[in-house]
Amino acid sequence: MTYRAPINDMLLALNHGAGLRAAVKAGHYGDFDADITAAVLEEAGRFASDVLAPLNRVGDENGIKLEADKVTTAPGWPDAYKRWTAAGWNAVSGPEGFGGQGLPLAINAACTEIWSASNIAFGLCPLLTLSAIEALDAHGSDELKKIYLEKLVSGEWTGTMQLTEPQAGSDVGALRTKAEPAGDGTYRIKGTKIFITYGDHDMTDNIVHFVLARLPDAPAGTKGISLFLIPKFLVNADGSLGARNDIYPSGVEHKLGMHASPTCTMTMGDKGGAIGYLIGEENRGMLCMFTMMNQARIGVGLEGVGIADRAYQQALAFAQERRQGRAIGKQGDASDPIIVHPDVKRMLMQMRALTAAARTICYATAVALDVSVRATDARARSDAAARGALLTPIAKAFSTDIGNEVTSLGVQVHGGMGFIEETGAAQHYRDARITAIYEGTNGIQSIDLVTRKLAVNGGASVWALLDELKAIVSQVEGLNDPAFGTTGPKLRDALGSLERASRWLLERVTSAPNDALAAATPYLRLFGSTLGGCMLAGEALAARDAGEGEPQRYVTLARFFAENVTVQAGALERTVMDSAEAVNGADAVLLA
Repeated sequence: MTYRAPINDMLLALNHGAGLRAAVKAGHYGDFDADITAAVLEEAGRFASDVLAPLNRVGDENGIKLEADKVTTAPGWPDAYKRWTAAGWNAVSGPEGFGGQGLPLAINAACTEIWSASNIAFGLCPLLTLSAIEALDAHGSDELKKIYLEKLVSGEWTGTMQLTEPQAGSDVGALRTKAEPAGDGTYRIKGTKIFITYGDHDMTDNIVHFVLARLPDAPAGTKGISLFLIPKFLVNADGSLGARNDIYPSGVEHKLGMHASPTCTMTMGDKGGAIGYLIGEENRGMLCMFTMMNQARIGVGLEGVGIADRAYQQALAFAQERRQGRAIGKQGDASDPIIVHPDVKRMLMQMRALTAAARTICYATAVALDVSVRATDARARSDAAARGALLTPIAKAFSTDIGNEVTSLGVQVHGGMGFIEETGAAQHYRDARITAIYEGTNGIQSIDLVTRKLAVNGGASVWALLDELKAIVSQVEGLNDPAFGTTGPKLRDALGSLERASRWLLERVTSAPNDALAAATPYLRLFGSTLGGCMLAGEALAARDAGEGEPQRYVTLARFFAENVTVQAGALERTVMDSAEAVNGADAVLLA
């Protein structure tokens, strides 16, 4: 089946759950006209349905090929990419001074979900280009911006992010790629990088690589890393492409999923060294790279949302068509669609509710980051930056966990046919798996949340967010609307669990760090499920107050999430507080 962007759900999440409308009303978005949001998303949805979704299966079946130092993508992909850039989609949130449309990151976030849902392997390419744009715009010299930024913003050239080496994955400080000053302001880079997404392809004439490397006598660890821009082809003074640079794909990975996305081993130095240009200051490369990584982490979270929604849409259509058994109490011999069975309904509701919660968390992260740079009030920018920093690891980890869970449920709804490749359900499951690993594993996101984001200003960002969520719960409780069921009490209990767990961890981050680290993953899940439940309740209230469309379905969705997902908060709280000793004493079992 094809894909249709759920525009109404996305607009509700963006405008109300994520707070875009309130931020616009507060003046944080300047002269941005929020009324164009629906038009942008509808057009993106049409392009995704008509052009990208039909190539999803093609890409999975054909994959990519490496021959003579060149990667060839699947049939139809170069043409689709050209159509995509010609329509201006790469430039949605790009800086206007370099040809971008200057639209908010929040709008581009919704578009990123659409690209990921329709064709996740295709959408991964511009996701990394967007990160490259952010890093170059924030840290690059005026000369480099003049040469490269407009081409990246338009999508005429794409960007890559090159950190990982065989011995340096999550431990970036262990990287060995070397950079030697050439004496003319450029550097010669030698080394090997692995797992480089879209490290080479045939969709653009040039690729702009952002590569971490060490200068001679650089300090050990992450303090001695610099960031370099290395083009596939050098650029002449008149802007035309010059000689081929000494950076080549020397291998491609054969993967569980994402078959159409080239994952390359990149080799530099076989012909004297790749010519590179310093981004930012020497030995300050991690600062520049984090600009790329934080942008990419939101994008990967949105990949989780997109692939989950695609799996849900397919499972729903299958459940309406597949006939097995009969509804309870029905007479006759004719079989009913499996959607009449309560357990199938439960799985489908689980899929939709989890997806909706993850969507709003990702959108809220994008809105916070927008306000952190667009607001005119310094306090508003500061508070928004803290909120965005807090939400980023949750958006990445919670949403990609959801992507894996929802695509797994999609296979289950299909039954035996879900295990057969022809239905496409298995591809979603395979494609989703990497999202919890790359751009910082979800375990690392949990550690970041507990050791860095939670402790900022004594937890001030967390307490401010909890106060906002409590206000939503109070509104739900004040309605006394039977349609919400036990949503209010369940969310109130969850907020209590989250607050107690947060305070417990704050005490142990410094006094008992291993206990805090052992509890990090269940704590992030507790945070995400509580946050998501409250946000869905807020959206239900907004839909109910507007009285437009079918507000009751959003009330039902919020109720389902609260009573089936957020209700697990108490158990997660106990896991956070009680499991550290067993986790840290696990050597007796694991190494026996």
